[in-house]
Amino acid sequence: MPIRDPDRETTTAPDTDPRFDVPLRGIAVDPETRCAHWDAPVDVVALRFGCCEAYYPCDACHDAAADHEAVPWPRERFDEPAVLCGVCRTTLTARGYLDGGDACPACGAAFNPGCRKHRDRYFED
Repeated sequence: MPIRDPDRETTTAPDTDPRFDVPLRGIAVDPETRCAHWDAPVDVVALRFGCCEAYYPCDACHDAAADHEAVPWPRERFDEPAVLCGVCRTTLTARGYLDGGDACPACGAAFNPGCRKHRDRYFED
């Protein structure tokens, strides 16, 4: 039987993870938003989905924790908070995140540059 990590929480809809000030769900999420699917030191963002207004560390967490299909964050809302830095808990607009490079503008924490390969899963074109 696997040992449960007390720093990791699994939260599914309709509940949200009480450790965060934004509505966040996911599978085996650590205090900096790494999850069961993405667990490298730079995997420290959670992204807000347009379908349910909740933040998830990745689309696989959304698929596992939500009861509906994922809908990317809509282009007309790119100036609203849509990304959470798991290190400092700052929320970024979609535009700020997409235009900002691979680090949090508030705390300098490195973000995974590979996330850009699947931006279409999280943000409308």
